[in-house]
Amino acid sequence: MVTDTLKKKAEKLREEIEYHNYRYYVLDQPEISDAEYDRLMRELEEIEQQHPELRSQNSPTQRVGARPLESFEIVQHTIPMLSLANAFSESEARDFDKRVKKILGTTAEIEYMAEPKLDGLAVELVYERGQFIVGSTRGDGVNGENITQNLRTIRTIPLQLIHKEVPIPERLEVRGEVIIELKKFRALNEKREKTGEPPFANPRNAAAGSVRQLDSKITAERPLEIYCYALGEVRGWTSQTQWELLQTLPKWGLRTNPNVRPCHGIDEVLDYYREMTERREELPYEIDGIVMKVDRFDLQARLGEISRSPRWALAFKFQPKQESTKILDIVVQVGRTGALTPVAIMEPVRVGGVEVSRATLHNQDEIDKKDVRIGDTVIIQRAGDVIPEVVQVIESKRTGKEKKFQMPSKCPVCGAEVIREEAEAIYRCIGLDCPAQLKGRIKHFASKRTMDIEGLGVKLIEQLVNKDLVKDVADIYYIKKEELIALERMADKSAQNIIDAIEGSKEKPLGKFLFALGIRHVGEHISEVLALRYPHMEDLFHLSEEELQEVEEVGPEVAASVVHFFRDRRNEESIERLKRAGVKPIEPQLIGRGKLAGKVFVFTGTLTSYGREEARDRVESLGGVTTSSLSKKVDFVVAGEDPGSKFDKAKELGIKILTEDEFKNMTGR
Repeated sequence: MVTDTLKKKAEKLREEIEYHNYRYYVLDQPEISDAEYDRLMRELEEIEQQHPELRSQNSPTQRVGARPLESFEIVQHTIPMLSLANAFSESEARDFDKRVKKILGTTAEIEYMAEPKLDGLAVELVYERGQFIVGSTRGDGVNGENITQNLRTIRTIPLQLIHKEVPIPERLEVRGEVIIELKKFRALNEKREKTGEPPFANPRNAAAGSVRQLDSKITAERPLEIYCYALGEVRGWTSQTQWELLQTLPKWGLRTNPNVRPCHGIDEVLDYYREMTERREELPYEIDGIVMKVDRFDLQARLGEISRSPRWALAFKFQPKQESTKILDIVVQVGRTGALTPVAIMEPVRVGGVEVSRATLHNQDEIDKKDVRIGDTVIIQRAGDVIPEVVQVIESKRTGKEKKFQMPSKCPVCGAEVIREEAEAIYRCIGLDCPAQLKGRIKHFASKRTMDIEGLGVKLIEQLVNKDLVKDVADIYYIKKEELIALERMADKSAQNIIDAIEGSKEKPLGKFLFALGIRHVGEHISEVLALRYPHMEDLFHLSEEELQEVEEVGPEVAASVVHFFRDRRNEESIERLKRAGVKPIEPQLIGRGKLAGKVFVFTGTLTSYGREEARDRVESLGGVTTSSLSKKVDFVVAGEDPGSKFDKAKELGIKILTEDEFKNMTGR
């Protein structure tokens, strides 16, 4: 039985912990030691474990651990999240000031708020009676994605507001920017590179990608932070100015940027802009300009908005960081998907405080458009202030000795054919055994949705490739136990488990095998479609693009990719080696056979009786097809626990919804 005393104790502990989170993460002024903080958390965890009914979804103990989502639901913003008009010069900023004065009918100096323009992901947090209830992305400004469980993992977002100084509004919608600081961004990329994962291009991409993970545990591992700067709907509290708002938000535990400043007139705004231009390199995060806002909310209301931009705010962007240097050579890098990217090797030059000696040229079309040649003197800039790129050639400095560049017809790493599809600007290597792509291919080949080789993870793949034990996906099936034991941190039992997993993967459905090969444009669903139409894989080696396009759902792009893949000699040799190693893809039921022939299934929610992979295998073994997208072509939706939005959409479309028991009966389980 839960006593009132115990209930109050749990509430008090939650309030204390949130307060100390605020002191630590928002003010950077902790009042207690880490050990004392840990003691409070353990005490609360013990109470909640003994009395689960006292556990709140906004308890500090519940920041991480939610079940992965199938997809994000749509959230409609009560008040649209508008985008800002841009200015790139002082004259454009002054023109903005003149327009504001003209609309307001005044010649007096306008009171502005000037704020750093953070380069991250805009989000909205909604609190009711101080409790965090929903968080969403900006989306198109009217509708965003529900990312509540991911935002809960960010320590600078309070799960319940503090109410010691200012009464908490009944409802508060607050907007902010989720970012990753530069130092933490660099550490994150170093960690990813060590584990064989591709580094993020810049902090903004890293923040946006982290916030939009379907599994909140991944988000929790990323060093995300937030700065709040604006309101949506508010009930139960009013303010007169943006300055007052920014002074109040921290009192509720919501973090604001310390570099905001009230400015009397446009001249002070321009002074602030110049100051931030000089200081941007010393700031711990990326900014790409400043935001100037009319400070008084009543004047904002009078100014209104035009299209999707307010008339009372402006984003004043920094000039791109540019320098000139000379291109010494152009080399080609091969990515994990086979994409060939030309890279300029340059005389080292400092751009925005960073020494740069390489810059992307994107693709052959871009090189031709800018007429970039080896030996050219060029202007470069850090795109998004991170990735260097060539902006233009300084033709007046040409000597006549410059050399034109052409993308190679053979992969510079493995010698396989390089192709360029009609609708793309990218050249790609189609070699299955290309070392540049090998680690990514093996990871995909061994993943749960393909050959499902348990234990063959990123770190082991790194060692196998680096020590030349695996030079082709087929080599996986020729690894010896003693070779595994010789690797770092590999015991006898672990090595045997991996050998057993490799052996157990030799007989997988043909659809999974085709998906495992990583054929360009051929995803999981198309792999199943091809397997059902061509149950004997040998047929795929002799098909034309025209024949493939006769298959429903196979278009010109997929057909061309499949033909190129199976006609490449190296790929054919790799598949032959897989066969010789004992890999025998299981032929599926032919279309027209099996009691689920031609039926299309979609799964939503968590299946408690067995895993979703097993459910898919069962459908496909009986001649049916599974897909992740809902349309009128779908015959059945199987609903497990906590079904997502697909459940409601299925009802709207009139699609038959099956319970797990009904599905088991249908498939003979």
